[in-house]
Amino acid sequence: MDSRTALFQHHRPRLFGLAYRMLGSPADAEDVLHDAWLRWHAQETDRLDDPEAWLVTVTTRLALDRLRRARTEREHYTGPWLPEPMPTDAERPEAEAERSETLSLSFLLLLERLNPEERAAFLLTEVFDYRHAEAAAILGIAEDACRQRVHRARTRLREGRPRFRVDAGTQRRLLQRFVAAMQRPDLASLRALFAEDAVHISDGGGVVRAALRPLHGAERLARLYQQVAGQLSGRAIRFELAMLNGAPALLIHEGDRLGTALWIEIDEDGEHIAAVHALRHPDKLARLQAVTKTRAPTSLS
Repeated sequence: MDSRTALFQHHRPRLFGLAYRMLGSPADAEDVLHDAWLRWHAQETDRLDDPEAWLVTVTTRLALDRLRRARTEREHYTGPWLPEPMPTDAERPEAEAERSETLSLSFLLLLERLNPEERAAFLLTEVFDYRHAEAAAILGIAEDACRQRVHRARTRLREGRPRFRVDAGTQRRLLQRFVAAMQRPDLASLRALFAEDAVHISDGGGVVRAALRPLHGAERLARLYQQVAGQLSGRAIRFELAMLNGAPALLIHEGDRLGTALWIEIDEDGEHIAAVHALRHPDKLARLQAVTKTRAPTSLS
């Protein structure tokens, strides 16, 4: 490996973490890194005073351009959009970052509250620890403008933060209770899982059957999953616990195909599910299945 390639690979985990948090899609993040690599390969790197700053700047601006296009496309997306998860794998260079709360799927979804410019400024300063002056230089804006973007981002995220909680042990326990209830779908047992104001968000992208709007309330969610359990009855279904983005999640396999990836948020008392996120888009699931099929499953069925 030549020195130029070695230097890029050294910074790659940081660049990937930035691009993925910006875009919520591993495939899009990889595309950004590929474009950054092409520009890096064409650059006279010996003349750079700070190669890392150059790489972060290029990656940020490429991700910003892609996110602006994606936001326009998502305006025409059928139903809710959910970020695309990554399995936690200690052998991958990004694995350490995946244990961070800021790479959790709930946090990535929370970032969707921000416009692309706010998202970039917030991530650079609050997650990657750049000073406002440094982030402003990366974004090509005035320092005061950068501070304003970060302030607006903090305010918007704070509004959505009360529901956000990460507790791996409790998430795992509630997911196991959820599977038990789905295998014997008693309405009372299902209802007892959910907080009164629980919400269900499903991403089918208009390709498969999924709720086109968020559903609210323990009673409604219990009835939904009782109906889903009935539809799955008699099929070759396998439930599998997995670690996605550093947190427990549930993979529901229908035969050899991954049909749903599901992750949850828990309420303040730690006893109920406050939010269910069900990813059902076949393209997103196919990519996830491709990178998880070599791992030993933790089957719950």
